[in-house]
Amino acid sequence: MNWSVIDVSILGPALIAGLLVTATHVPLGRRVLQRSIIFLDLAIAQIAALGLIIAYSFDWQPGAWQVQLTAMAAAIVGVLLLNYTDKRWPDIQEAIIGSLFVLASSGSVLLLATNPHGGEQLKDLLVGQILWVSFDQLIPVAILYSVILVIWFGFSKRSSSLLFYLLFAISITASVQLVGIYLVFASLIFPALAIRRVSKYALFYAYVVSVLGYLSGLIMAALFDLPAGAIIVYSLAMLAIVFVVYRRIFFNSNVAKNK
Repeated sequence: MNWSVIDVSILGPALIAGLLVTATHVPLGRRVLQRSIIFLDLAIAQIAALGLIIAYSFDWQPGAWQVQLTAMAAAIVGVLLLNYTDKRWPDIQEAIIGSLFVLASSGSVLLLATNPHGGEQLKDLLVGQILWVSFDQLIPVAILYSVILVIWFGFSKRSSSLLFYLLFAISITASVQLVGIYLVFASLIFPALAIRRVSKYALFYAYVVSVLGYLSGLIMAALFDLPAGAIIVYSLAMLAIVFVVYRRIFFNSNVAKNK
């Protein structure tokens, strides 16, 4: 095992990107699980990706304001629609979310069908290119996520579902461009599943699971020359399982001691 491949200049920005995604996705993912709208993140991430593909079809450069505006607009239109359907037809909301995901995914494939680099672009949007993230990319995202967290922890308890949907759309749009759709889903859902039955310090434990997942995944990706996004997804899943098993054993042992 060659530890010399652990290059801080590459893994450092990638880890910071993961920490930024973690900062917003842990509380948002917990709310998604509580509302039983598990596939909301996949649908909105795919809609934001569709917005990116539309923007790239105009030959706008990645990171350009036109690209950000198009992706953000697509995601916001998606959440406004879902906020409306959630109030009008709550009993079929999951089916509507799944339908939007399929439509956005199919639209992406159709738009990239005539693009000779379409397959590579679609792969990058799904799996992400977290190892290619630069510090320059992270600064505006850090500012954006800071604003989202202030609003979330300051107003979320007395806010409407519309605010949740809007913050969700903005956060997801930025995250898809940093880490890809698969990691967006994993960052939202796996830590939330890990703390599903935790009442005390739940967010703290979810943050620990997420941070360790990104850290261990990046290290394994470097050591074994594996795709970083995919291995981080597995790291997050495994750490969530380990936490659940550990907590169950620890909880049961404490119950046995108290009897």
